[in-house]
Amino acid sequence: MSSIPIFRDSFRDSFASRAEAGKQLAAAIVAELTQLRTECRGDPSAIASAKPIVYALPRGGLPVAYPIAEQLQCPLDIVVAKKITTVFNPELAIGALTPDGEIVWGHQEMGSSIYNGRIREKDVHHAQAKAEAQLAQLSKFRPHVSPEGKIAILVDDGIATGMTMAVAAKAMQAQKPAQVWIAVPVAPLQLMSSLEEWCDRAIVLATPDPFISVSRFYVDFPQVDLSEAQAYLEKYNQRQF
Repeated sequence: MSSIPIFRDSFRDSFASRAEAGKQLAAAIVAELTQLRTECRGDPSAIASAKPIVYALPRGGLPVAYPIAEQLQCPLDIVVAKKITTVFNPELAIGALTPDGEIVWGHQEMGSSIYNGRIREKDVHHAQAKAEAQLAQLSKFRPHVSPEGKIAILVDDGIATGMTMAVAAKAMQAQKPAQVWIAVPVAPLQLMSSLEEWCDRAIVLATPDPFISVSRFYVDFPQVDLSEAQAYLEKYNQRQF
């Protein structure tokens, strides 16, 4: 894995919106791609000419990913990842999964003596059903592209615990891209070392401390509903790549 470039600013102000954050990320990604190709000039390996594909984590990642894909003139796709929560605390994420069965667990679950196998299986099934349903709802608007041999750029509106991004990266690695990148506007400083384990290159615009929450760093942060997520994919993928 390569070292992680982090684009950090003073971050005294919040992002105006997800779209504005996406435009800033797009500029940073273009700079990184240019640097990568400069570094790989004369290298016969495939990475020097690998094309990017932008993968949003729905739903909030789509408004961020849209201007990035536009800037790169590349396909816009999705990776569905859902948190696994427990009946004891529906607000607490103990893990995350993708519809194809990739799972990561948080440290809370590993140390819980009360959280037995039968309950865990029920919670996994519930999360899996939600992931499969969301994928089915968005699939008709996806492009028919493969990440194999490409630079897969995973985008979300921010990282909090990191579990959904971790499992998304794990699922993407299984599809044999040339590299996996993670690009987000904001993430906790303490997660930066973990990002290095999940991807080949990470682009994070700001790592404020204390972090508090993703929504804290946006002026306008409405919930992205399913119809809006569908509209982003449908509008963008009417073009051909």
